[in-house]
Amino acid sequence: MTRISDRTVLFADLRGSTSLFETLGNAEATSVVTHCVNALGAPVSGHRGRVIKTLGDGLMAVFEDPPSAVHSAMLMHDVLDSIASRGQERGASSGLRALRLQVAVARGEVVEMAGDCYGDAVNVAARLIDHASDNETLITAEVLQDLPSDLAMRFRNLDKLVLRGRVEPVRVHVLGGRRQNDQAATQFGDVSTVLEPDGLRLMWDDLHRVYANEQMPVVLGRSPQASFCVDDSRVSRSHARVDWHGGSFQLTDLSYNGTYVRFNDGEIVSLRRGTCTLHGSGAIGLGSSPTDPASACVSFEVLRFADTQPQQVGIDFR
Repeated sequence: MTRISDRTVLFADLRGSTSLFETLGNAEATSVVTHCVNALGAPVSGHRGRVIKTLGDGLMAVFEDPPSAVHSAMLMHDVLDSIASRGQERGASSGLRALRLQVAVARGEVVEMAGDCYGDAVNVAARLIDHASDNETLITAEVLQDLPSDLAMRFRNLDKLVLRGRVEPVRVHVLGGRRQNDQAATQFGDVSTVLEPDGLRLMWDDLHRVYANEQMPVVLGRSPQASFCVDDSRVSRSHARVDWHGGSFQLTDLSYNGTYVRFNDGEIVSLRRGTCTLHGSGAIGLGSSPTDPASACVSFEVLRFADTQPQQVGIDFR
């Protein structure tokens, strides 16, 4: 029977599972991944949801309402944290410590047919998960608007993202407090005493763009839909994302090959699904270090327009 209804769709994806097959072998890796995915399904049924299908190292589920889906997502992170902590125990699989979780939630009209679900909300959630970093939950504005105020306050606005295969951008929000390295890496430690920057300049070949704070987030990637398109085969479709958060520009790696930042003082930060604060100027290596001559390298400069203003007053422009 075919049924059309308003549903909240959740996609969850385990990161780090591919490397398990290299380090543990097929049999043990399959057992670990299957156990983890099954464990992630428990919060779904516990919040009146339904697992539609498992996707190798992830799952798709639908819920009657957004709060149930978001509470389930939060509990999924706790479940994986508990599983990963067992990797410290003697005799446990060391691969558990490398597992990370991404969750994406969207809401809209869904066609339920033959045990599966179809529709725009399904497509949005499936594409949105590509923009999530490790241990991160992304939701659409349609999900946020039906959350109770105490739960909605835990999310911060990422503005609009362009999703693969979709013309209209989607307004996205991210759950705060999940990133393991929420204190973004920076050589200066506390950046709160520094004047907030006004913009960010990105340069690659002949492509030069300046983005104001309110234009964040900016996605760097190979996809033509990326905010800053780097058309290079070594670059992922959505490789990295720059957010405006806490008065600074924060770069988050979204790729499989990593993102590397070389600051103007020579310091190099390696991001593997991690985040760092951009300051001063330097280079962003997409997929390999900026020291590699073959690297797809994007130059950046954090702009403070006040620093460029003349100090004298009453300038005559005649």
